[in-house]
Amino acid sequence: MRAVIQKSFGGPEVLEVVEVERPKPLGGELLVRVRASAINPVDVAVRSGAYPLLGEPPFGVGWDISGVVEEAGPGARFKVGDEVYGMPFFPRAANAYAEYVLVPSRQVARKPASVDHVHAAAIPLAALTAWQGLVQAAGVKEGDRVVIHRAAGGVGHFAVQIAKARGAHVIALASAARHEFLRSLGADEVIDNRATDLAEAVKDADIVFDSAAQGDLLVGSVRPGGTLVSILQHGDAELAARVEAAGRRFAGISVEPDYAALEAIAELVDAGAIRPYVEETFPLEEAGKAHELVGAGHVQGKIVLTV
Repeated sequence: MRAVIQKSFGGPEVLEVVEVERPKPLGGELLVRVRASAINPVDVAVRSGAYPLLGEPPFGVGWDISGVVEEAGPGARFKVGDEVYGMPFFPRAANAYAEYVLVPSRQVARKPASVDHVHAAAIPLAALTAWQGLVQAAGVKEGDRVVIHRAAGGVGHFAVQIAKARGAHVIALASAARHEFLRSLGADEVIDNRATDLAEAVKDADIVFDSAAQGDLLVGSVRPGGTLVSILQHGDAELAARVEAAGRRFAGISVEPDYAALEAIAELVDAGAIRPYVEETFPLEEAGKAHELVGAGHVQGKIVLTV
């Protein structure tokens, strides 16, 4: 089978398509014929060596997949022919840029029926991050005032929609060029984070969802007793202590596989409450070009590889 691997850290050019042996599923595992695999900023950081999550190369990056079950091991949750999507193994290697991926059956869920594989692949890592932060950690509920930083990105655009689906009043922070897009997703207010003093823009949020490592700047936007959710500073003990000392709650999120959350997200997608946005697609052979685009940091929504 074809798979993308890298033999060294470096720029997008280190990604290469090679032939590798197709794995066989054991008990409780699935072999998924991948139709699409999304790219996330963490993929770029791991590839470059900026975030050496997987140790030294060689390895394959990527986690998001959508595809069809090719083989099912004994006791697996799905059968051959089922369409599934998920984010297997994170933060360990999943080798998701490949024709086939081996996955534990409890780390994937049935693909949302209303979207194709390209849009389904765009969902798992980003939407799970938003769900685990807003719903599971912060307990977002109807009437909450929720601030989403970097709201037009992969995680952010799901966070806006998830908070809105839970009945929150959503305040989206992004550059002015993204405001129309965010309003189309349901944002109640949009603020230009490049032209506004964020420390002064909002003072009474129940939840601030920070996907830009600006927790120190945003803690003042959280009301006393409210929650600051951070997805990039989840291990920052000093920030957590400052937030708690200020009378706020700190929730550091490191996303993990969660099939129950994927099922809940799929229901919202099929109900029309969540719309994954894919800015551009690339074939597997152009994974480097896709990484270059994601690494530039200006993607609206997601970039997806077709397999």
